[in-house]
Amino acid sequence: MPGLQHVHFIGCGGSGTYPLIQILHSRGLTISGSDVEETKITKAERAMGVTVYLEHDAAHLGDAQLVVYSAAIHDENPELKAARARGIPAVERSVMLGYVSRMYSHSVCVSGTHGKTTTTGMITTMLELAGKDPAAVIGGKLPLIGGYGKAGHGDDVVIEACEYSETFLHLTPFMGVILNIDNDHLEYYGTMGRLKMAFQKFALLSRTVVFNMDDRNTVDVVNSIDRPVLSFGINEEARFRAVNIQEYRPGFYEFDVLELGEQFAHIKLGVPGYHNIYNALAMCCCVRPLGLKPEDAVRAAEQFHGTGRRFEIKGECNGAVIVDDYAHHPTELAATLATAKEMGYDRVIAVHQPFTYSRTKMLMDDFAKVLRAADQVVLLPIMGGREKDDGSVRSEDLAAKLPGSVVVDGLEGAAAWVRQNAKKGDLVVCMSCGDLYKAADMMVEK
Repeated sequence: MPGLQHVHFIGCGGSGTYPLIQILHSRGLTISGSDVEETKITKAERAMGVTVYLEHDAAHLGDAQLVVYSAAIHDENPELKAARARGIPAVERSVMLGYVSRMYSHSVCVSGTHGKTTTTGMITTMLELAGKDPAAVIGGKLPLIGGYGKAGHGDDVVIEACEYSETFLHLTPFMGVILNIDNDHLEYYGTMGRLKMAFQKFALLSRTVVFNMDDRNTVDVVNSIDRPVLSFGINEEARFRAVNIQEYRPGFYEFDVLELGEQFAHIKLGVPGYHNIYNALAMCCCVRPLGLKPEDAVRAAEQFHGTGRRFEIKGECNGAVIVDDYAHHPTELAATLATAKEMGYDRVIAVHQPFTYSRTKMLMDDFAKVLRAADQVVLLPIMGGREKDDGSVRSEDLAAKLPGSVVVDGLEGAAAWVRQNAKKGDLVVCMSCGDLYKAADMMVEK
């Protein structure tokens, strides 16, 4: 918007709005915002010079020329109502993210059902260590940059592109990365065909498409578009291919990357899990278009040790190691548990908080199948998120398909069970995109 000087954020304390505030503030705009409680994020925003209000009130808009609101804000919010009544343009966070993607000449937008946060973190690490000072908007905390994103002063921005509600279709990617397409968010899309159509639109918005040649659904999408592509994979004859894969310690992999059959780099991953080979290959595809060298990818792979809530080691309880992970879809649980099983512990204890009733009900048999990989399963009640409980599905229904599993009563119950039953030699993996991380913190001996 020409002449834009003051932007007001409703829900400014969220991890999704914070990087946008950092980026716009760095461009010299006046930023104000409101939220309902003081957090580390609101304190950091105040320290930057942002005016933060700890309640929602129409008076907070002041002379704002644009209002940005998070997805959690409802139509009856007094600030949003006042903005609309006064004719101040008001856009949802994902629309603002689209504007931001057009502010940089190189926007790398990372999409896919699984692996987005990790890959976004890897690519950001690569650019940061190469001295490119990128901007970033990430769904998890990246220790290297001290948060969920940053305002860079370079030509690059790395964005986690979420397919939920088609929000990623607001973006204009210089490079659009598709890691995989799996059966998630079908309560919104209805069918896999509609979900694939959304990814097809995302690909068509991208100047170049980076895609996983080993993922059938992704190949279907990419085969139907007319965009320059860069492919990666292990099993197929992709442009960037991982070969000579081996573990250099339990759960951690190293491999050679071939580009068109020629040696490109030798990668040694600083994060555990076979699935991270794919995430690193996607990063390798971005090297040349971003003006980097293969050694920049090598350094990033080795020095990237994960983002918050992605196989994050929290500490110990009775000598057992406690891990917190964002996995909440059967494919993600399978990858996380496979990583856990590769690491050589005596027992893997899976603590899982199912998220949303529709997903739990629709994928019940898939959840049961993948959770059987654990030596012991502990289930919490389903966290509804944005859904109402119609009483048709319970965690007990899932437990009935998992002999020997237990259902506990909430976060305190999960922490208490682990404190009573975990022992040295165990790996306890807490998996959810809800608030199970609070129980993981309770388990850890201070």
